[in-house]
Amino acid sequence: MSEQQLEADYLIVGSGAVGMAFADTLLTESDASIIIVDQHQRPGGHWNLAYPFVTLHQPSAFYGVSSRELSKGRKDEVGLNKGLGDLASGTEVLAYFDEVMRHQFLPTGRVQYFPMCHYLGDGLFEQSLTGKRFHANTRKTVDATYLKTSVPANHTPSFKIDAGVAFMPLNDLPKVKQPADNYVVIGGGKTGIDACLWLLENQVDPDRICWIVSRDAWLLDRRNTQSTEEFFHSSIGAVAAQFEAIAQADSVDDLFNRLEQAGVLLRIDQTVKPKMFHGATISQLELQQLRRIKNVVRKGRVTHLQTDQIVLEQGSIPTSTNNLYIDCSASAVTNLAIKKVFQGNLITPQTVRSYQPVFSAAFIAHVEACYNDEAEKNRICSVVPLPNHDTDWIRMMAALMMNQYQWSQVPELRDWLLANRLDGMGKLVRSASKDDAEKQAILTRMRNNSAPAMMKIQRFLADIN
Repeated sequence: MSEQQLEADYLIVGSGAVGMAFADTLLTESDASIIIVDQHQRPGGHWNLAYPFVTLHQPSAFYGVSSRELSKGRKDEVGLNKGLGDLASGTEVLAYFDEVMRHQFLPTGRVQYFPMCHYLGDGLFEQSLTGKRFHANTRKTVDATYLKTSVPANHTPSFKIDAGVAFMPLNDLPKVKQPADNYVVIGGGKTGIDACLWLLENQVDPDRICWIVSRDAWLLDRRNTQSTEEFFHSSIGAVAAQFEAIAQADSVDDLFNRLEQAGVLLRIDQTVKPKMFHGATISQLELQQLRRIKNVVRKGRVTHLQTDQIVLEQGSIPTSTNNLYIDCSASAVTNLAIKKVFQGNLITPQTVRSYQPVFSAAFIAHVEACYNDEAEKNRICSVVPLPNHDTDWIRMMAALMMNQYQWSQVPELRDWLLANRLDGMGKLVRSASKDDAEKQAILTRMRNNSAPAMMKIQRFLADIN
């Protein structure tokens, strides 16, 4: 089959949040032309497959492309996120990216967009409906799919499921027509949290919820992630408290104790030591609700769902065919391997700031647009590893602090960060009045502990290695 030849400066594989954020910065800061290829029928990546009640886990102000606001600039007045910055729903996120593509990207005349296409490698891709093939002749390829986000809708469970067992992905939960005796939520991560909260919000008795948690997780207080001035004391205060905890801790265990005491990290059950950290955020109201669930099973991962028992790695528990099983065992990010962001004509966006892959993509695109030396670009865009185990918080924080320090030494990068809407915390620090004694005291704590914290985190890094 012949291939249609296409020309552009960049080929971006994936029109999810990472690919869109990268393209947006390139369009804003260069005159580059771009080809965007994606398997879905519209931009938004995995949001096309998200469960119906999904929302962002961080404030909308931190999400989307740099040039267009997603947040409505308001706080939630009802629900379990009450009093905190609005969390866009999945449908809002999809509509937002569609707007960006149709009303910003395509009208420039510099973007060619190919939805419903499978990328085959080496610039070659195929349209799903027609089989027509295209070849993109470009200077560079951007692999915006590298993190390989997994969602419940297309996740294949790793355990056996017998006939007669009522089992469904989380996406199907709102379709339930008949009550089950009990609802068994499989998975202790953010998806499992969302399932439990949805059941509780829909009046399911907490005693009818069985929550299978293979590993308890450290969580972040969402109040500490707000970027508006009224939350300065919690958001910037949490950074200061974090530096203090690192600087003053005398062991890894002591560090986590101090982080919890300072409100930087939270856990649902205070009698169980978490072994997992994925950077999930939670509100205090959500925490209160989750603590109502008492039937939490901690016997490792599920290996077999039988009609009369649930077999786990460390034992089994009785069950019934009248129970409904909800699969929340998909890992959000399935590729934790790190590679250099810039390698010849290949760019692989990864996190250069913890918890923020979208900001990271925009930042990497800025570096691509404004810097020439590959070694220098990779030094500026050192990858912050995605966390999995509890002690990965230390690895992540060490890399993050090093990046933040390096960026602070470059006036051009400091200016870019302050001007970029996805970097709310920098503006919050800069906005603090010199006459505000309380805010200045927080900033003094942060500054006084930053260097000792950087030294101490290296010691803890050696300990866990």
